[in-house]
Formats: sequence, structure tokens, C-alpha cells
Amino acid sequence: MSSTGAAAGLPGTADGDHARRAAGTGETARLVIEVRAPFRLDLAVWALRRRAHNEVDRFDGHRYRRVLCLAGEPAEVTVRQRAGPAAPSLIAELRGPAGPPGRATAATVRPALERMLGLAADLAGFYQVADRDAELRPLALRFRGMRPPCFPTVFEAVVNAVACQQLSLDVGIHLLNRLARRYGPAVPGTGPDSQYGFPAPGRLAAADPAELRALGFSGAKARTITGIAAKVTAGDLDLEALRSADDDSAREILLSLPGIGRWSAEYVLLRGLARYHVLPGDDVGARNNLRRRFGLPASAGYDAVARLSRRWWPYGGLVYFHLLLDALAARGDLGRQAVPPRP
Repeated sequence: MSSTGAAAGLPGTADGDHARRAAGTGETARLVIEVRAPFRLDLAVWALRRRAHNEVDRFDGHRYRRVLCLAGEPAEVTVRQRAGPAAPSLIAELRGPAGPPGRATAATVRPALERMLGLAADLAGFYQVADRDAELRPLALRFRGMRPPCFPTVFEAVVNAVACQQLSLDVGIHLLNRLARRYGPAVPGTGPDSQYGFPAPGRLAAADPAELRALGFSGAKARTITGIAAKVTAGDLDLEALRSADDDSAREILLSLPGIGRWSAEYVLLRGLARYHVLPGDDVGARNNLRRRFGLPASAGYDAVARLSRRWWPYGGLVYFHLLLDALAARGDLGRQAVPPRP
């Protein structure tokens, strides 16, 4: 993709609409993706980033920014939403370390954004279920246009799950920020700091677990992350192949990995494999949200969450995301635009 060339056609998006490449300006290249309504970029991004201090997924209230390593080179992708006469559209600008990224990188951006922002998800059935549920209907209306997000790689979903195990989400995001700053791909920022993406498996496979411990990870988590990264790098573990596996097979493979338990496996099924029917039953935040909105008893365990989730089958994971947004709104996070100082 050239920053000065004429616009060129691209295949349609997963929504069945078309995307096109347009000439970029300066040091960026540009991609326009039309999206089926309803869609709200802000809600999809907040469901992805989870906390205001997330430095990998950055959002200023209008533009979503992330460094992705695509086709072997890092690029910062900046996405904003533009309303159209019939459907909204996303404008993505790409910036590499030394100017506009190459064509191979540009060609991989659209499918990455479709996955991360849930652009292919059809929520018509969910809205029908919500319309029949007096307690769910207000949430569905309030956050209409949210699309269920997904990490760009299954490996990133696994590492996110490990980082957040048995910790508050606030602490887990801090750990992931440090991991990205230490091992992630970098693109020089427009200010004094570079922007960092999520580390590739090869970078973490080469890391000494003691280095991760120095970042705040426990010894067990450090060994789990570097060990899984080593298996992926060596070709002994193909996490991306889980996308085509059924739930039971994917869950079995995930649970066979050291340091991965039931919560982590279900977290990866939902946030890494886009299994939107999965509501992680061991998720403390989800239980608190279900208790607050749907009267789940304080003593309720995994089985009680599973029973309640069947009320919305096959959209338990979508309820999970709506409850997350509801909790973020209650914290005042949805209106935040600036990232707090680094710890």
C-alpha cells in the first residue's frame, strides 16, 4: 500500500460490505471498512481493553490505537469511526517505524481488525433474546452497537489469562503493560515515547523467567508464559489451530497446558476463539456483575452461573461483555480518555 498511490479496491469485509484502500498522507497509509449497523467503536474497544490504563489497546475517546506485528513488521494502527448515510464505516491509518507499511502488512490489517472488533459478529439473535428478557433488555439497549471483541492471536489470549489469574484485573493489566514495554514490538511515537504492541511468542520464549519475575509475575506464571511461548515457537503447539476445533477439543488442549485451569480455558474460548456462548463460570468479576444485575446468590458457584447462562443460550458470552461495559460505566471508565501515568 502506497501513501501516494491511487485508491485501489479490496475484497468485501466479513460483514458483506466493501473495503477500499485509499491514498494515505505523510507517513501513513489508509484503509476504509464499511460495517453493518448498529456499531459503536467506543464500546467494542472498551470491551477489548477492559481498563483505562491498558497501554497496548489505547483509546482517547475518538481514536483506537494499537501496535500490531503483521507480515513480519510492526505497524501502529489508528482506527476511528465515521457515520455514513446507510452504515457506519471505520477509517484505519497505518504507520510503520520508518514510514508507511508495505503491501503485505496492509493486506493483513483488515482481517485483524475484523477479528479484534467483532465486525463479523451477527447480534440479531442476541437482540431477540434480550428483547424477551426484562432484566437484560435495558443493558442491550444501553450498549447497542457493541461488538464482541477478540484478541488478535490465541497466544495473546492465553498470556492475558495467565497474567490475570487470581489477581484483580487492574493488577493484571499493569503486568501486561510491563510485558509489552519490555518485549513488545515498538513503533516510535509522535511524542517522546515509543508505542508498544503485544510480544510475539519468540520474544517470550527467549526470555528468562527471572526477567518476568522482575516485572511482577509470580515464578509459576513466568514459567507458564515462557514455557507455552517456547512450545509455540518450536512448532509443538499450534494455538491458532484451535479456531477450527470444537469446544471440547479446544478446552482439552488448553487444560493440558501447565498453568491453565478451567477459568483460563474458558477465558481463551471466549476472548481468543470467539465462542460467544461461553460465559466463564469461575470469573469473579462476572459473578459480581451477575449478582448485581440478575440476583445471582452470593454463594453461587460455577454450576449456578452455568444454569443462569443457559437462560441466554447461545449468547452467554455476549451477556458477559454487556455486564463488563455496565461495570466500566459504573466506575466512570467509559468517559475516560487519558491513560494514567505508568506505575
